[in-house]
Amino acid sequence: MRFPCVSQGVFCAAVALAALAVATPKAHAWGDEGHRMVNKLAAKNLPADVPAFLRSATAVDEIEYLGPEPDRWRSPSEPELVAAQAPEHFIDLEWADELGALPRKRLDFEAKAFAAGKRPEKIGLQPWVTTEVWQRLKAAMRAYRTLEAAHKDTKPVEQAILFYAGWLGHYVGDGAQPLHATIQYNGWTGPNPNGYTTDHKIHWQFEGPFVGANVHEADVAPKMTAPKPVKGDLFESYVAYLRESQKDVEKVYQLEKAGGFVGAGSAESRDFAATRLAAGASMLRDMIYTAWQQSAIPVPDPYAK
Repeated sequence: MRFPCVSQGVFCAAVALAALAVATPKAHAWGDEGHRMVNKLAAKNLPADVPAFLRSATAVDEIEYLGPEPDRWRSPSEPELVAAQAPEHFIDLEWADELGALPRKRLDFEAKAFAAGKRPEKIGLQPWVTTEVWQRLKAAMRAYRTLEAAHKDTKPVEQAILFYAGWLGHYVGDGAQPLHATIQYNGWTGPNPNGYTTDHKIHWQFEGPFVGANVHEADVAPKMTAPKPVKGDLFESYVAYLRESQKDVEKVYQLEKAGGFVGAGSAESRDFAATRLAAGASMLRDMIYTAWQQSAIPVPDPYAK
């Protein structure tokens, strides 16, 4: 959801809210069906050494439901919330890379963008929100371990873990959609020698109606990778995941040009969408698993003398 406002005052606010009401659906990666699929498949395929409550049917249902949750926060009825969290769904890597290496901390990136005369919310904040929510999940899992070891009630923290896992899934799912990692997010801009569409329809056409009608859990599950912890630094690994997604930007436009997102599309376009959803589900599963493993690492008590 990115639109200019060239005037000031009440009229500008009214125009912005009206535009938001129209633009918001087109900014939802994968739509409800795709986000639910990513979360459900990740939760269903967690390794056996993850706590049983996190692998239960109830947990899978809750995590699945939460897949689209951040998109439910994008109503014009909550304009301040929309303005604050809309940039968290994407990153235009071409613009981000103009600033040099990406800092690990959100505020350092924002300071770097402002210093270069750019607005960070125009570039996007996807890897930072994802890392922050992942760290919330890890902290909750650490609290779970502490309570379990002390033979105390873990039910409240179990609910927190499910919420964080589901919330995390939304952003990981966003990252699997190539058009959430590029300036070419909704119609080709700049030189266009291949004649790709410039209409502002491709984003939602691909991830919404096409996926909802044609891509199913049975198509995606076989394409998932085997479970494994995320190697190395989580932030750097997640940025690498976004860059892999970005490599498929032109493929999306090629498929659209061939009519691949109209009706049932083509075998190639259906396979492509399933592959990207499987990448999201696999990454989410592995990030949840990694959070569980790393939650066992002792941390110093900040209040200890």
